[in-house]
Amino acid sequence: MNARTAPPADALHVNADTVIRSARNVIKTEAAAIRALEAKVDAAFVQACQMILACKGRVVVSGMGKSGHIARKIAATLASTGTPSFFVHPGEASHGDLGMIQPDDILLGISYSGETDELLYILPAIKRQGIGLISITGNPKSSLATQADLNLDANVASEACPHGLAPTASTTAALVMGDALAVALLEARGFTSDDFARSHPAGSLGRRLLLHIADVMHSGDDVPRVRLEATLSEALVEMSRKHLGMTAVVDAENRLLGVFTDGDLRRALDDDGVDLRSASVAQLMTRGPKTIGSDKLAVEAAQLMEKHQINALLVVDAGGHAVGALNIHDLLRARVV
Repeated sequence: MNARTAPPADALHVNADTVIRSARNVIKTEAAAIRALEAKVDAAFVQACQMILACKGRVVVSGMGKSGHIARKIAATLASTGTPSFFVHPGEASHGDLGMIQPDDILLGISYSGETDELLYILPAIKRQGIGLISITGNPKSSLATQADLNLDANVASEACPHGLAPTASTTAALVMGDALAVALLEARGFTSDDFARSHPAGSLGRRLLLHIADVMHSGDDVPRVRLEATLSEALVEMSRKHLGMTAVVDAENRLLGVFTDGDLRRALDDDGVDLRSASVAQLMTRGPKTIGSDKLAVEAAQLMEKHQINALLVVDAGGHAVGALNIHDLLRARVV
């Protein structure tokens, strides 16, 4: 049977001051544990980075219980920042998953006590294969720490749990030590935001850093365009057919001369000096419009639109030819904005 704790008799009327004080004590205790880690980043940390940078395989991260959850997160952070890594459950490792760890790999074992049976049980097999071992523990004299090639000290003065039992400050310290390791390796590798985006193609950062204008623009016959001698009615028909709220005005070689937009039409309607029946698009268009190249990032188009308070852009090549068009709705569909 599962042990159950009876709820307070008056669970809906907790003491607010007590709850706030408890929460703040947890944050204070865990913050102190993190601050204490700074002094523990020493020569062993540098050697651990060197060891991982020289590794030809993967960093296999393992831990049991709460440390296992931290190990999963560290493995994910390492993998997404340029250090190939994955998590192996130590209990499953002794039942076949040990085959996932190869001689060129490094094992990063996480255990606050350093005496986790499931981790210690697989160490002889790890040692026989000559696999490097780095540990993160709270006890440098523990079995795991002493058998490791390098131990990173993540000891904390106390847990945030008032009984000193639930892993709280200790798991936070292990997580931060893992993050410190990942970021130090990231910088040592020269890992860039573009590299990060390539491993996060479905995320918002990936879309912002990988999606180019060419991926979202309208091209070919879908680009609204009229010649310089076109009438206003011809320009309006082209705008209506292409549904972008504008049309490019081009010469015989498709070089961009100007743009005619919904805004230009509204201004013409308000101008008593314009005869809409006889006006040509050349009279009403905006010359020297804002444009963008197809090789630019889609997010740059969004920034340009926002800066100049416009809703659409024409795309030109190096020769000034109109090769594409896009509007704010294209960027919204691509989830760039």
